[in-house]
Amino acid sequence: MNPQRELLYKDITDKILKSAFEVYNDLRYGFLEKVYENALLLALRKNGALAEQQKADYKIEFGGYPWLKKNIP
Repeated sequence: MNPQRELLYKDITDKILKSAFEVYNDLRYGFLEKVYENALLLALRKNGALAEQQKADYKIEFGGYPWLKKNIP
């Protein structure tokens, strides 16, 4: 990569990397993914990024009974 070339989204890239390293340096390893997701959301917001937690709808069938869980954060 050319060192003279600027990144297209440098500001948000810096915030994302800073936040990710803060979470890793504070928590290290061994937690469930959800713990890191929550911590990263807090770090992104603290560092001035507009961030929203992921949401998803899941259709699950268990024991022959279907059910829908909405917006599992």
